[in-house]
Amino acid sequence: MGNSISNLLSYDVLVSITAASIGLLLIWFILGVRSSNNKNKDHDKELFKQPLPEEDCPICFLRLPYLNTGSRYYACCGKVICNGCVYAPVYDDRGNEVDNPCPFCRTPRTSSNEELNEMEKKRMQADDRTAIFNIGVYYRDGRYGFPQDYTKALELWHRAGELGHAAAYRNIGVAYEEGRGGVEIDKKKSEYYHELAAIKGDAGARFSLGCHEACAGNMDRALKHFMIAVRDGHSKSLKDIQQFYGYGFVTKEDYTAALQLYQTYLGEIKSSQRDKAAAADEEYRYY
Repeated sequence: MGNSISNLLSYDVLVSITAASIGLLLIWFILGVRSSNNKNKDHDKELFKQPLPEEDCPICFLRLPYLNTGSRYYACCGKVICNGCVYAPVYDDRGNEVDNPCPFCRTPRTSSNEELNEMEKKRMQADDRTAIFNIGVYYRDGRYGFPQDYTKALELWHRAGELGHAAAYRNIGVAYEEGRGGVEIDKKKSEYYHELAAIKGDAGARFSLGCHEACAGNMDRALKHFMIAVRDGHSKSLKDIQQFYGYGFVTKEDYTAALQLYQTYLGEIKSSQRDKAAAADEEYRYY
C-alpha cells in the first residue's frame, strides 16, 4: 500500500514537472518566433529603404548618373566627375584651352599605365575607396600591369566595402555565387553581400536580388527591389517591371509609379552639357 502511494506521488510529480517543462518550452518557442519575426522585420526595414544617392559631381553639383559611362574617376585628385564636365573644355588663367587636363584639379593627363598605377596606389594608401576598388578589379582581370590574383581582389574589395564602396560588396557576392577567388560557392554568403551592396546603394546588386525573388515566386519582394533600383536609375529594372505588367504580375498603378520614379531620376541627372557630351560620343552616354 505504501509503495503504491509512493509510486502514485512519483507519477504525479513527474507529470507536473513534464507539464511545466513543456510549458516553458512553449514559452521559449513563442518568444523565439517573435524575436525571429522582429529581426526579419528590422532586416527588411533596412533592406527596403531607399538608399541615399551617390555624391554629386564636384564641378556642376548635379547628381552623378548610375551608368558607368556617365562619369569618370580621376586618380590625381580622387574625384568622380560627370561626363558633361569631362567633355567640357578647360581653360587656363589666360583663357587658353588646355588639352585634356583633369577637369577638377587641372593635373595634366597621362596615358602611361605606370603613372596611373602610381597615382591610384597613392590614393589607395589614403583610403580612397574607389581607388581600392579599381585596383581590386585590375587584380581580378590581370590588367594594367597587375598580375591576375582573385584572392587579392577579394581582399581589396572587402576593404573598399568597409569604406563605403557599394559595388565592392556586389563583386564579393558574385565571387561567392560563382565560386571564384578561392572561395566555395555559398548562396547564403552571396545573398548577404548582395544585400550589403544594395543597402549601400548599388542598383545592380538590388536588381540581382529582385531577380532572385522573382524566380522564387516572391513577386511583392521582387517589385520592391526593382522599384528602389528604378529610382536609382537602373533602366533594366524598369523594363522588367514593364514585362511583369504585361504578364499581369504587377498592376498598372505599379508600372505607372515606376515610370514616375525613373522620370524623377532623369530630372536629377539631365543637363544640356551632359546631353552635348553624349551626342558627341557614345562613351559619354549617361542614361
